[in-house]
Amino acid sequence: MSVAVRQQVEPAPVPRRSGGWLDRFFAIQASGSDLRTEILAGVTTFVTMAYILFVNPQILGAAGLDPNAVLMATALSSGFATLLMGLFARMPFALAPGMGLNAYFAYTVVLGQGIPWQTVLGAVFMDGVIFLLISLLPIRERILRDIPLNIRLATSTAIGLFIAFIGLRSAGLIVPNEATLVSLGDVRSGPAVLALLGLVITALLMARRVKGAILWGVLLTTLLGAFFHAPDASGAMQPLTRLPHSLADVVRAPDFGVLAQVAGQLDVRSALQLGLLTVIFTFTFVNMFDTAGTLVGLGTKMGVIDEKTGTFPRVGRVLVSDALATIIGAGLGTSTVTTYVESAAGIGQGGRTGLTAVVTGLLFLLAVFFWPLAGVIPAAATAPALVIVGLLMMEPIRKLNLDDITEALPAFLTVLGIPLTFSIATGMVLGIVSYVVLKLVTGRIREVSVTMWILAAIFIAHYAFMGSGA
Repeated sequence: MSVAVRQQVEPAPVPRRSGGWLDRFFAIQASGSDLRTEILAGVTTFVTMAYILFVNPQILGAAGLDPNAVLMATALSSGFATLLMGLFARMPFALAPGMGLNAYFAYTVVLGQGIPWQTVLGAVFMDGVIFLLISLLPIRERILRDIPLNIRLATSTAIGLFIAFIGLRSAGLIVPNEATLVSLGDVRSGPAVLALLGLVITALLMARRVKGAILWGVLLTTLLGAFFHAPDASGAMQPLTRLPHSLADVVRAPDFGVLAQVAGQLDVRSALQLGLLTVIFTFTFVNMFDTAGTLVGLGTKMGVIDEKTGTFPRVGRVLVSDALATIIGAGLGTSTVTTYVESAAGIGQGGRTGLTAVVTGLLFLLAVFFWPLAGVIPAAATAPALVIVGLLMMEPIRKLNLDDITEALPAFLTVLGIPLTFSIATGMVLGIVSYVVLKLVTGRIREVSVTMWILAAIFIAHYAFMGSGA
């Protein structure tokens, strides 16, 4: 995809009234918006994506990171990154730790391969550095163009299945089985019943088009959790949700001693080992192409996409902001921070400038005062959010080309590989290598880009020498 930058947004025929330094800095009036609309749009975006504040600590907590510290890191990284997007790129896009890559971080790399989470944070940092270099150099157009569309679409689809599977497993609805690998869990258990109720509640809220349906679903399910029980380590039955006894259990001044348990803990030196090359590549690949797809969708919704170039104003600054966000997030102690498609909610409310992002960013920074809530919300309450987000991420499946076997089979292997191997990297390797092999044996090697040849060679060499992947 080309990343040529158009200099300004076409003004609306009837601009609404706005003035002052905010208007001059953000070009609010020239963008056909006004101050009230931008503020409302920023609040809408925040409410729509605030569920990440509670879901991210659950996922990264499974890898050994302190959930309270992760909630603070999530709020701060989302706030700073979104402010950067609003002030530097001046676009109404919000950022937060990405769903999918946080699961890959916790379940595949840390728990699956036994790599310390500090080292994986170092790999996330390198992802941000590489993405930043790509965003600053002319090679970004070639890289974005050379990866086949079908593999990109399949990767997003498969990550949706991966996230949903994790949600079902965390609620006990899917359990290990020696004979069949997995099977249905005890649907009568407290966590399973609560998760199913939460799924129905969230789906109902979405059907009614309630703003922030996923967030409200998490909160309502958490309240219901007080009436459901599960055994603790000693076998005694305990409520799934332990409701706060005082205001201090909900709102408290940020404890940076808690944050220090994850902030600044990244180990970049260990992340630069040859064996972690696939991990760094996976973070970078998914981050870059997920961002590209999200930006095209958001730009289309704004009506600012250039039909000739397929891009929009200040896209270079947007990509740089996204890359810097990941570097910030790794430093604070969370997984890859990326642009959220939920930004479309604010755009739908009329948000057209960076002021929308500034409002969203400030609300994320205020959320740091709610860090004690990370210990209140049970896994069964966030499981429905994971299933719903997984469903939303599967939207690209409708665009897959299944008519050409050399395109369809690599995409299919990617979709199968990611959830079944519990690894985004392995699924992408299956897709990329099979794509090159099929084009080669069918005599269509001209359709294979230099980038794909290089990637396939690296992956084949990696598996030949290492024996297994990330």
